[in-house]
Amino acid sequence: MLVKNRNSLTIYLLILTGALLLLNLISRNWYKRFDLTDNKMYSLSSSSENIVDKIDDLLTMKVYFSNDLPGELSNTKRYLQDLLEEYEAKSDNIRFFFTDPESNEKLQEEAQKDGIQPVQMQVVEDDKLEIKKVYLGMVMLYEDKKETIPVIQTATGLEYLITTKIKTLVNTNKKTVGIVNLSKTEEVKTENLSNQLRQHHNVQSLDLSNEDLIMDNIDVMLISGATDTLDDNSIANIQSFMNSGKNIFMAQGAVLTDMQVQQANPINSNIFSLLKSYGLIINKNLVLDKSCGRVQVQQQMGFIRMNVPMEYPFLPIIKDFNDQELVVSGLEQIHVFFPSEIVLDTLLSDEVIGVTDLFSSSNKSGIMAGRFMLSPDPKNNPFLQNLNQDSKIVGAASRLATGGELILVSDSKFLADDAGMSIPENMVFLMNAIDYLAGEKELIALRSREITNRPLDEIEDGTRTRWKWANVLLPSLIIAGLGFYRSKNEKTKADILKQIYE
Repeated sequence: MLVKNRNSLTIYLLILTGALLLLNLISRNWYKRFDLTDNKMYSLSSSSENIVDKIDDLLTMKVYFSNDLPGELSNTKRYLQDLLEEYEAKSDNIRFFFTDPESNEKLQEEAQKDGIQPVQMQVVEDDKLEIKKVYLGMVMLYEDKKETIPVIQTATGLEYLITTKIKTLVNTNKKTVGIVNLSKTEEVKTENLSNQLRQHHNVQSLDLSNEDLIMDNIDVMLISGATDTLDDNSIANIQSFMNSGKNIFMAQGAVLTDMQVQQANPINSNIFSLLKSYGLIINKNLVLDKSCGRVQVQQQMGFIRMNVPMEYPFLPIIKDFNDQELVVSGLEQIHVFFPSEIVLDTLLSDEVIGVTDLFSSSNKSGIMAGRFMLSPDPKNNPFLQNLNQDSKIVGAASRLATGGELILVSDSKFLADDAGMSIPENMVFLMNAIDYLAGEKELIALRSREITNRPLDEIEDGTRTRWKWANVLLPSLIIAGLGFYRSKNEKTKADILKQIYE
């Protein structure tokens, strides 16, 4: 009987072991993970999966990461390994491995050849603060091409960074972006923007006043706002580009502002007639918004003058997006500088098949027109005291029957390195817009989910005060009430016991 029980136990163990091995083999090719994080940071997005599906040859990822890293960097290393496992599981053509160059001089030489240099970092070892050289980079090899990420110090934006590098490796046909500056009064610097674009696109400066300008190789045009009347060639080249079925992103306000002297003047240009023909009307005003950025203002504080931060409604922070439009879907906020109101024309010409809003100011907005006062001090600027109007459109799109599309932002300096492009969220939106207009939409959702700015919802001053006092008084009242209840309960029990034993 004992032998029989032992044989049965052995059979059960063999069956269990076989089942576990079979389950393990199956799970290597088919598995399911549940990612409960808000932005699904531990799972590959559909955008990444679509790009990975295009890999048709071996892609090798060599990760140069030191061991014994400080706590935060150790977490980044673990997250990177988890993420690369996701890429490897998605494609049979992806391989990755980690190496520690500090352990081998040959690996250090190899890392330097791949463009990975050690980074100096302060670490605490044996209760001493020391400067240590560590490796925090990776390189991707695909066919005869190579892409390098020299330093990885944070998990934020890591999937987007890796996916864009993969896209660059597998993408053989780069789109060409043409950059145009229509301003005759000042130079709009776009050097940083151009460098960012060159990572995934070809970039070319254009002079629209050239009568013989050839634009056949341009896929998307970026136009920075006009400040004066344009010549006939410039207007004709814009119309020709749109009529050919290609797309434009235009940053054009209706008021020229100068913060240094706090002056503003309406812009008189034929560009507005051209935009109206596409169903987009820009009013010659400025949109103010209670949700806004801040500026430093010098104020007299006793015997000294100090810079005091003040809210400046002329710099709206936009949080109201049209979620039905892919180009802005998933965005949380962008910043615009001295925008004007856009009105969607209801009387469209035959060549325009539709116009739509993309984003608007909040429901605490205002309009300044005619007389412009740019002072940030509400005491000196009455326009800043009553911001209670409905939202105003400051971003819109027009679609033509030819297939061309125009995206308009009513901020003339939105494309400038020292203005709109100095804001990371604005850069994300612009890159989304370029990919959208170029017909390359894989990275749009991925860029948007990397934005992690989630401030608390704004509330009225009266509501804020009520919640403040509720937080102060309510806990005390609850504790006092529980104490009173417990005291009364104990007294009742004491009275019962007294009656029983007397």
